Amino acid sequence: MPRVAGYAIEDELRTALATPGRLPRIAGVDEVGRGAWAGPVVVCAAVTDLSPPPEGLTDSKMLSERRREAFAEVLPGWLTGHAIGAASPAEIDELGMSAALRRAAVRALEALPEPPDVVILDGKHDFLGRPWRVRCEIKADLRSVTVAAASVLAKVHRDRLMAGLDAGFPGYGFAEAAGYPSPVHQKALEEHGPTPHHRMSWSYLDDLPRWRHLKRHRDPMAGEGQLSLL
Repeated sequence: MPRVAGYAIEDELRTALATPGRLPRIAGVDEVGRGAWAGPVVVCAAVTDLSPPPEGLTDSKMLSERRREAFAEVLPGWLTGHAIGAASPAEIDELGMSAALRRAAVRALEALPEPPDVVILDGKHDFLGRPWRVRCEIKADLRSVTVAAASVLAKVHRDRLMAGLDAGFPGYGFAEAAGYPSPVHQKALEEHGPTPHHRMSWSYLDDLPRWRHLKRHRDPMAGEGQLSLL
């Protein structure tokens, strides 16, 4: 697997969608925050003009925080369009992660200057569905420049958002771990319970006897979007 993203997937799509006098609009989409206990799930949609990318661009997880921040400064000027969409913890609790992730992605795609002709999703599961034309690719954030750009911008946006919550909720490690599981986060939850930014239908509450009664339970007979307090 290459350590620097390229245009192999985009080139295949450009050939398949060739139209005289017009390049197809290809949006790379990536998310961050799916596995966190607190904070939103954030999606970025990014579109390039297929010109050479900033040197060293790759999946955000392969980059240091300093490198991600540096890329986040230059990517908006290089991309022809990009947009961020998010789904809140309350929406995640209400809808379930799959539907909340789709909602965040649609918000990002609909906020682009122009709708894309095709969307590249990282992974094997098409969580978008109709009417979007989707190409799913495992490890797309390592193979596709547009998905790599989306992964960096989504990560930096969410990290900054979570760091901004830290002053109001000290001790949970939001600035360091961005709402993901960590020993510091676990200890704060045990002592102080969940904040308004926590996902209240998630299983971490099962391990907190003092706060377990706050968990929101999804009704298995009513579909993913129904919750009860049972």
